[in-house]
Amino acid sequence: MTLIFSGNDYKYELEGVMKLFIPATLFTHVFSDKIETEDDFAFIREKNYKNSVLLYVICSYKGRICRKVRRITDRNEIISCDKELYLSQLLYKAMSELTGIVPKWGVITGIRPVKRVNDMLNKGRSKEEIFDAMEEKYLCSREKCDIAYETALTQKKVLDTLDPKSFSLYISIPFCPSRCSYCSFVSQSVESCLKIIPEYIEHLCREIKYTGELVKRIGLKLNTVYFGGGTPTTLTAEQLELLMKTIEDSFDMSGVAEYTVEAGRPDTITEEKLRTLKLNGCTRVSINPQTLNDEVLKAMGRRHTVKEFYDSFELARKIGFDSINTDVIAGLSKDTIESFKFTIDKLIELAPENLTVHTLSIKRAARLNHGDKSELENPADRMVEYATKMLMGNEYKPYYLYRQKNMVGNLENIGWCRQGFESLYNIYIMEEVQTILAMGAGASTKLVSLDPRRLERVFNYKFPLEYDKHFDLMISRKKEIEDFYA
Repeated sequence: MTLIFSGNDYKYELEGVMKLFIPATLFTHVFSDKIETEDDFAFIREKNYKNSVLLYVICSYKGRICRKVRRITDRNEIISCDKELYLSQLLYKAMSELTGIVPKWGVITGIRPVKRVNDMLNKGRSKEEIFDAMEEKYLCSREKCDIAYETALTQKKVLDTLDPKSFSLYISIPFCPSRCSYCSFVSQSVESCLKIIPEYIEHLCREIKYTGELVKRIGLKLNTVYFGGGTPTTLTAEQLELLMKTIEDSFDMSGVAEYTVEAGRPDTITEEKLRTLKLNGCTRVSINPQTLNDEVLKAMGRRHTVKEFYDSFELARKIGFDSINTDVIAGLSKDTIESFKFTIDKLIELAPENLTVHTLSIKRAARLNHGDKSELENPADRMVEYATKMLMGNEYKPYYLYRQKNMVGNLENIGWCRQGFESLYNIYIMEEVQTILAMGAGASTKLVSLDPRRLERVFNYKFPLEYDKHFDLMISRKKEIEDFYA
């Protein structure tokens, strides 16, 4: 598919709109006033005249052609209009006609659609005004307006009490017992890198200590701690305790309101590890089945059974965890609507405090993306609709929402919670309102200033071997954090 840009260079946003209709596709980009290709194409033109602006698109797809035009003649609108948004609307309407696909999020291609609602709430807009803007400006469906609005309302009480001097700590453990077929996170099978884990832990402890000293100099207050990955409980109980003790020794923990560890894979969970987490300050764990169907688990490369998930969940309750998250994925290979409904119903019976419903995202790094294109055509939309209906009917509220590229059905991931169990860390990182100091391989520090609004990132090396090899150089980059606050 060729994208031809004439009189504009809105490449990133308009390619994002095209991917709503043709996901997991590589596009050829051409900047020209002519259409010179035999492929399917989208010709996207902006032409400025003395007293008007002409915007139009011509799309050719599978032997059919559609044209959409918008001429702007009002002088004030010419000055103030968002031409990129207008072209996105035209492209969306043309491709909807050609494909019969009507993406429910409209032309919203970013990963944080709730930010738009939060911005309007902060400006004092009413519910009706917010819905009108989402539907008319972004072509968003009523269904998605509803879920975005409800998510924003749940977040509001958390965001309104945020201390601007607070920060969260993210600890990356990029190891898993095996790689799942849908995964493209920076993680490595523990079998292939057992030898490097001790050195990795040693360096991670050094980075934690260094960051603790830096935070004291800046004067920030630790608010939440989050162990992610990978699967943190791939580590031994002794390694987990060493990391948690190092955090306790390096930071003032008196203001910590939430401490999460992604136990994630039931095949990594033991009573010893859970007791270690609990004794060292962890208040919230994730135990993720992804599905309650053993055949689907096998197809996706998860080396655990449904029974192991139930056993792990029961063990966490026995040890005293009163805040547990469970993840599921809509649209998994081999899963059916009936099977997915069974998973949702049984998890609601189990009553976790958080239940996160992900939608399968076909990523270039994941094995699924190299298989049959039929993976892109599945009933994920109906699965998500069912989960939404059941969770809302059982006193769960949406508290964070985000999207990913090439997501099946152009859907979203939604975190649901029982009253009072919103994950603070997930809200902060998704709405980009708090500094996240991230440590470990693949970790990305996000520096946030709200007044004036600024956002900068500091990246660690991506893979554990790089992280170990270039550790001292990476530590030297941490000066950027102090420079930001200076």
